[in-house]
Amino acid sequence: QVQLVESGGGLVAPGGSLRLSCTTSGFAFSTYTMSWYRQAPRNERELVAFITTTYITNYANSVKGRFTISRDNAKSMVYLQMNSLKPEDTAEYYCKAQGWRTYWGQGTQVTVSS
Repeated sequence: QVQLVESGGGLVAPGGSLRLSCTTSGFAFSTYTMSWYRQAPRNERELVAFITTTYITNYANSVKGRFTISRDNAKSMVYLQMNSLKPEDTAEYYCKAQGWRTYWGQGTQVTVSS
């Protein structure tokens, strides 16, 4: 059974940091490109960052220089380090695995507010 479980979300003040984790199982993690997406209320889901099987990374312009995506194939986990958070980063954050098939996690809420 495939599982993607996000964790690490919460409430943080502007300028703060959070580290999101996505714990996965049930598929060949190392052969999948892993991504983080986010969706704010009344907005479409948008790509935040991805990391390929060869560790190539790419980021949305809105988070470049502030967010870092990484993966640990031994643990089948992907991370999103988020620094200098802004209120506009408030959203539900989702982990996605893309390869032979596509899988999504259930999301974790990030709220940036004073």
